[in-house]
Amino acid sequence: MDNKVTLLTAPIEELIETGPDWDRAADFLELAAFFSHDGTVVSSALAGATSINAEDYDYSDDAIESTKHQIATGAALEIEARKQVLGTSYPFEVELNGNRIRFSFTKDSLGQVAYVLCLILSDIASSSPIVAPELLPDDENKRKLRQYFQFFATAALASEIRGRAWSFGFPRIDHSGFIDKLEEIWGVINDGKIEPQEGAPTHPKDDGIDVFAARVHGDRLPGFLFAAAQVTTGREISGKSLKGRLEAFRSRWFCSQPVTEMIPYMIVPFVFPRNKFVGHVREVGNLLHRLRIPTRVSEAEDLVQGGVQIEGYSSLQSVSQWLSDYRSTSLQS
Repeated sequence: MDNKVTLLTAPIEELIETGPDWDRAADFLELAAFFSHDGTVVSSALAGATSINAEDYDYSDDAIESTKHQIATGAALEIEARKQVLGTSYPFEVELNGNRIRFSFTKDSLGQVAYVLCLILSDIASSSPIVAPELLPDDENKRKLRQYFQFFATAALASEIRGRAWSFGFPRIDHSGFIDKLEEIWGVINDGKIEPQEGAPTHPKDDGIDVFAARVHGDRLPGFLFAAAQVTTGREISGKSLKGRLEAFRSRWFCSQPVTEMIPYMIVPFVFPRNKFVGHVREVGNLLHRLRIPTRVSEAEDLVQGGVQIEGYSSLQSVSQWLSDYRSTSLQS
């Protein structure tokens, strides 16, 4: 076993107590492959890193081994399912009938870069129990990762509606003020008149909106695809929805409110279990996550080549180098 695998911990409570969490188990194998010197890991490494106390779970020795095998097999199947969803935007391969996972990263594939960034944010830059402190980036690099994710989220939302997108979250890439940025965006939107109303904050940052994207018509009249997204890297998304906040945003910052409805989105780096996904969408609106973002980011290239402006897009390729440097440094530690 590669010695880096010993720095990863399979979070047994999350894997078995509330039912097998194949997504978290698959993350473990992906990270093990990412951190291994040859870019590969056998799926049985997950079983080896899973410690089950028979007394805690009232398991026999045979039941423990069976559970470990089930977790490893389920994780490999989940990785195969991810490959089916993402195609060439997925940076891992399943080999030897699911017994080996290989990191097959292509630096020039922004979809694959997006996936690895999401994986790192999900399980390294968050409060994940998987990764040992020795492999964690420092606070400054965590900050960079979240800023990078903001740019990938902007590209993904642009691709989602096939339109122009602005990175509105604070601090902004162009260092613009709140009202100045709104005026820039609404110069394109052309729907509503900006004027802070009574009770509006005197020093606003982004008022909870991180990305705007719009696919306006040539006649410059209202009634077009228009999305607003919150970008978050925290796993707890309850209560963060824009669904109930967009009306307040319009009434707070416009004397003549836009008549075009904004579609609320939330963009996160995680993979959510299928059995929870409907509930999340019901609560937060449309959801872009790790199994959707890479495809949308890949599709954004055609938009840019067609002349559509996506703020922050020029910074995406530099993330590939950061990920490569981070992996190389980790392998040397």
